[in-house]
Amino acid sequence: MMTILKNTEDFDGNLLHTKKPYSSNELYDDLAKLENMYPFIKRNIIGYSVLGKPIMEVMIGNGPKKIHMNGSFHANEWITTSIMMHWLHEYLELVSKNSSDKGQDMIALYQNTSLSFVPMVNPDGVDLVLNGIPDVTEYEAALLQMNDLSIDFSQWKANIRGIDLNNQYPVNWEIEKQRKIPKAPAPRDYPGDAPLTEPEAIALAELVEKANFDRVLAFHTQGEEIYWGYLRKEPEEAEHIVREFEKLSGYKAVRDIDSHAGFRDWYVNKWRKPGFTIELGNGVNPLPFDQFDEIYKKSKGIFYSALYM
Repeated sequence: MMTILKNTEDFDGNLLHTKKPYSSNELYDDLAKLENMYPFIKRNIIGYSVLGKPIMEVMIGNGPKKIHMNGSFHANEWITTSIMMHWLHEYLELVSKNSSDKGQDMIALYQNTSLSFVPMVNPDGVDLVLNGIPDVTEYEAALLQMNDLSIDFSQWKANIRGIDLNNQYPVNWEIEKQRKIPKAPAPRDYPGDAPLTEPEAIALAELVEKANFDRVLAFHTQGEEIYWGYLRKEPEEAEHIVREFEKLSGYKAVRDIDSHAGFRDWYVNKWRKPGFTIELGNGVNPLPFDQFDEIYKKSKGIFYSALYM
């Protein structure tokens, strides 16, 4: 079994500054720069948000093991994009330098895996949290009404239409629809009027349907927990993988939670393959950016072990 490079612990992204909050435009700019710096990666648009912003995927590697990772399903969990971009930059730099002389054969890892990387599922929501109401007048009144007339959108979790994207998947969706307190579009928790009505959720569903991934990881905040079971539909392999995540991160593996209609729930239920929801950091969302270093240090083992396990 491979082990994580010890000399990457203090990686600071000197070649490209990725230790920062990411709006959608900053993400697009940096992904373009990374593709220019590392031409062995490929950018794809897997769909568009409600406001027409691209939902970007980066493909790394061409190996038989297919892995998908995503972040910022929820707008106020935007720090997941920052953490993921830092992982991505570090990994690409190590692959480009062929770090096998440093304890880890990154070229072999690259050749054995195909990584699908979607660092921002909800660009409209992230931009709303970071930058306020967009310059699109048709949404201004509705956003203010949903947000109790406040212009502070820092707690906003949903997409721009007030739909919780991680309650949009067709796996016991009716349970969530019945018990969620919001009965109309809201800053958080409203699952919509039906499964898969929102373009962001549809984009991820279509990607998974087409790609036949071997495992998926969805990064959220907060709680330092890893959810890995769903109604005992998960394979035995999932526990083996999550124990490695747990050992490397110090996060707590949790098999059963009373939740349905999530991206990971749907994946595990439909394909019977390992799926993980990783809750980065501790505190109250949105987590302060000064937690970045601690979150990165604890969680990067999950990123690497997801590739080598």
